[in-house]
Amino acid sequence: MTIKKKDSINNEHKRLETITHWHPKSPFAEAYRTLRTSIHFSSSGQPLQALLITSAGPSEGKSTTLANLAISMAQAGGRVLVVDADLRKPSQHKIFGALNGAGLTNWLVEGTPLDEVIQETGVPGLWILPCGPIPPNPSELLGSRRMEELLKETRARFDTVLFDSPPVVAVTDATVLAPRMDGVVLVIRAKVARIDMTREAKELLEKTGARLIGVVLNATHLPADDYYYYYYGEKRRRTV
Repeated sequence: MTIKKKDSINNEHKRLETITHWHPKSPFAEAYRTLRTSIHFSSSGQPLQALLITSAGPSEGKSTTLANLAISMAQAGGRVLVVDADLRKPSQHKIFGALNGAGLTNWLVEGTPLDEVIQETGVPGLWILPCGPIPPNPSELLGSRRMEELLKETRARFDTVLFDSPPVVAVTDATVLAPRMDGVVLVIRAKVARIDMTREAKELLEKTGARLIGVVLNATHLPADDYYYYYYGEKRRRTV
């Protein structure tokens, strides 16, 4: 398989967004490894090869969560592909420092060979299929037969394929993709997510028959001493 090489993630902003790569011993990286393990054990004997990472509303951190989860999976030795299926406001190419001149939409609409639109990320074992040009009909493309073919082809090439999508409540894109996935992870940002919107997102996903395997509570804050003990894997007994 011939895949284009692109510049790796390198500036400070990208380092913060991909902390699992740049600071693998940090408590934040450990949290993403815990998420990776939780997903693995939630399979119940059924493979979770294609996963959708989404959120109820905007600005909840789904794309950053997906990027770091992908890195942690690659660090565990898997061949991982990130697919930016947010055809309205793509961001994975920015996170990984990839080009977005051609990508998923070129494959779906023009039949561009997959090898010509997949790029290396600079993280061993991790590749990205960026969004490409933003189309006028995102939902229709994501629900097309070509999308089914993409799932089949990427499953054959990679151990895990992670799909980014727009928020569930805003547009129908996520609910179009969700039933085709082996599992869906819903990202919720503390103090940002609205309870009613989160509940609606869960109900919309369940109505499609999607397999919602879990929820990630994002941007929570622990006291500094808790970070210390979490980082070193120690338990501290508190006395009252």
